[in-house]
Amino acid sequence: MEEAVVEEIVRLLELEDQAQLKVYLDDLNISDVEHLIDELPQYAVKFIETLSVKRAVNVFRILDFPTQEKIIKKLPGNKLAELINLLPPDDRTSLFSELKGDAVKKLIILLPAKDRIEALSLLGYEEDSIGRLMTPDYVAVKKDWTVTRVLSHIRRYGKNSETIDVVYVIDKDGILLDDIRIREILLADPEAKIGDLTDQRLIALKASDHQEEAINIFRMNNRVALPVVDDNNVLLGIVTVDDILWIANEEYTEDIHKIGGTQALDEPYLDMPILGLFKRRIGWLVVLFLGEMLTATAMAHFEADIAKAVILAMFVPLIISSGGNSGSQASTLIIQAMALGEITIGDWWRVMRREIISGLMLGLVLGSIGFLRIFAWTFFTDMYGPHWMLIGITVGVALVGVVLWGSLAGSMLPLLLKKLGADPATSSAPFVATLVDVTGLIIYFSVAVMFLTGVLL
Repeated sequence: MEEAVVEEIVRLLELEDQAQLKVYLDDLNISDVEHLIDELPQYAVKFIETLSVKRAVNVFRILDFPTQEKIIKKLPGNKLAELINLLPPDDRTSLFSELKGDAVKKLIILLPAKDRIEALSLLGYEEDSIGRLMTPDYVAVKKDWTVTRVLSHIRRYGKNSETIDVVYVIDKDGILLDDIRIREILLADPEAKIGDLTDQRLIALKASDHQEEAINIFRMNNRVALPVVDDNNVLLGIVTVDDILWIANEEYTEDIHKIGGTQALDEPYLDMPILGLFKRRIGWLVVLFLGEMLTATAMAHFEADIAKAVILAMFVPLIISSGGNSGSQASTLIIQAMALGEITIGDWWRVMRREIISGLMLGLVLGSIGFLRIFAWTFFTDMYGPHWMLIGITVGVALVGVVLWGSLAGSMLPLLLKKLGADPATSSAPFVATLVDVTGLIIYFSVAVMFLTGVLL
């Protein structure tokens, strides 16, 4: 936001010029007011109170939850009642699902009886289900209506709909038959029956499905809204793309946090208390630390071999970091591909084949570099002794094995977790790296025993 805008707002606040402040705020874009609240959070309630009620609602619905919660606690009762009543049902449900029980009860009381029943109905769906995202504000028509009657119906009820870009065709029992874009209706013969305009290419969401399903379907089908049905195909509501974009952003943020080896943050980083950050990070760090302790156990098992050929210990960081890096790469690629719907659990064999080939190729490149490094050093030092070639082969072969194993572990673990019903993002890069560190040492020293027994060991 431009500094001049902030300075002007601050000036009006200092002058306590309520009328001019309202005019100025009402002239700003909704997104500008949101940025203003981010810049001057202490005046968030003042801004919402000053805005005309419809603009206040539009600003409130795009704020993050912690800011919404602060506003709710301090907003006067009459303004709060207006705000909650005018919030679209899907945004209201999203807000209620985040709030604690007592706060929800107080807000639900502010709603008219009809809206209260609707809110409680939407809250009855699972937290991450599509049912929580849907709004019951849509335009539905019967298949035997004429275009003229449909347009009359839209004029009468369309202003209360979330969108009129799409009109939904139902039968007498409320079963969804098809959806028609408003453009097709506007261009049709006024006396044509709506049923004659349908193309039977219906795409619908199930209310009980996970929200990630909706993200993938919207991504593949270029829609501004999709209908939501129950198990009997009865139309319950619609989900609009603005809600899907919001959820997609939350899912992406959550996955990034998990891939980084921490629990997802439910507040912006700078708003999260230090203790909260500690709690979300310590669990994974302890698990990873305990996992890395197995590295010491693995090295202890080969202690006698290391004592005979201390030179082997020099390459331990090289070996385990290469395996961890390849595993982290593979897991990140697979998690992203799964999130985009590019691969499923059924593709596990195709993924494994690709990772075997790419893992071998990557391992051969790194193994060759490792061997060449040892070969080059023989021109400047005799630290590797007369058996430098065997040591080079040991390091090279170990790198091929470790990188191959890292690629396989990193690619298969997300698919395995998905199969077990867990979040694939939980197979974070640090977790895969820790797993490959331990097994990488076993591979390295096993190769060393194979090539160096009777020579250095």
